[in-house]
Amino acid sequence: MTLSAAQLGDLSDAIADRIYVQVAGWHLYLGDAKLARPLAEELAGLLSQGTAAAVRMALERLQVPIGAGSTRLPLARLIPPGQLLDLEEILEPFCSDTGRPPLATDARD
Repeated sequence: MTLSAAQLGDLSDAIADRIYVQVAGWHLYLGDAKLARPLAEELAGLLSQGTAAAVRMALERLQVPIGAGSTRLPLARLIPPGQLLDLEEILEPFCSDTGRPPLATDARD
């Protein structure tokens, strides 16, 4: 499954404002760190692996330059454990057959 450019943008936007790295007690959101789009692109290539596996694999693959860039760490080492579940929740709708987040459901029964 591949995502369209619009879907990739939607995924990136959802990640940008909700997922953060934690450094010295500070939260740096991935949108501010310019890491939301690269993570969304990495996740998009792993959707067939399932939500949990895609999240863990993408976070390990995405290397974050630290300092002047001479050191790189996997993004997985900078994200608190609770954020993994949040990222899985964000990604889940994109792993569906349609690849689109679901629309608000109508409560008519």
